[in-house]
Amino acid sequence: MRRAEALVSVFDAGFVLGDGVWEGLRLHNGRLLFLDAHLDRLFASARAIGLDMGMTHAEFAAALHGTCAANGMEHGAHLRLMVTRGEKKAANQDPRNALGRPTVVILAEYKEPAPALRTTGLRLHTAAIRTTPPDMFDMRINSHSRLPLILALNEAIAAGADEALMLDPVGNIASCNATNFFWVTEGELRTSSGAFCFNGITRDNVLAVARDAGMAVVAGDFAPADLHGASEAFVTGTFGGLTPVAAIDGRALPQPLPGPVTSRLIALYAELKDAA
Repeated sequence: MRRAEALVSVFDAGFVLGDGVWEGLRLHNGRLLFLDAHLDRLFASARAIGLDMGMTHAEFAAALHGTCAANGMEHGAHLRLMVTRGEKKAANQDPRNALGRPTVVILAEYKEPAPALRTTGLRLHTAAIRTTPPDMFDMRINSHSRLPLILALNEAIAAGADEALMLDPVGNIASCNATNFFWVTEGELRTSSGAFCFNGITRDNVLAVARDAGMAVVAGDFAPADLHGASEAFVTGTFGGLTPVAAIDGRALPQPLPGPVTSRLIALYAELKDAA
C-alpha cells in the first residue's frame, strides 16, 4: 500500500495498548542485514507475550524482500516490521477480546544516520528512570510499549542531551533509552552485563568482532563512577551501527571523535556487514 493509504483501526491492540512487537532492519548492498537473527528475536518476543503472528519465518522474509522490491530499494533503507495483536472487540487489556487477525506492517524508508555524528557525537544524560528486570517489564522483548524509555528521553532532552543513559534497578550502568552503551576504561571495552539492557543484535555483533580481534572486553556490573575514567564511549543499534559519544552528564570525553577503539570497531563492523 502507498504510505497515505496505510491505516490501522482505532481498536487495534497496538494503538490501544501498545500490545505488539517489532524489529528494525537495515538494507545494505541488496541484503537485509542479519535477517535470521532479527526474525528469531521477533518470534521470541511474540512468544513472550503469547502472540500468534500467523506467519512463518519464510513468509516474513518474503514480505520484507517484497516491500523492498516494490519500492525499488537496494541500499540505504531502514525497515520497521511491526506485528500487533490486531483489532479488538473493545478497547481493553484482555487479549481474548482480540478478533484473531494480527496486524502486520512493514515500513520501508530511505534513512541514513547523520554523517556529522561520527565527529560531533552524542551527548548523554543519566536519567532517573531506570531499566527493569524480566519480572517487571522485560527489556529484552522488543515491545511496542516504550513509555518508560520515552520518559527517560524526555528527561535527557530537558537536560540538553540527545539520549538518556539508564541505570539498572540497583544503580549500575544498563543501556540508553533506544540503544546499547559501551565505553573504554583502562584499555578495556566495557558494557553492561546484558541482564537489564536491550537484546541488541548490533551489540552482540560488536562484542563478537571485538573479541575476535583480541580486544579486552568486559561485560558486567559497573557503577556510573566507572565512566569518570572513560577515554571514549559509543552506542550501538540497528539504525546507526556504532555512534560515538561526546559527553556524559556535561563531562566531555577526552578523545577526539571517533576514538581509536571506536574507529577500529566501526571498521570491523563495516567488514561484518559487507560479508553478511
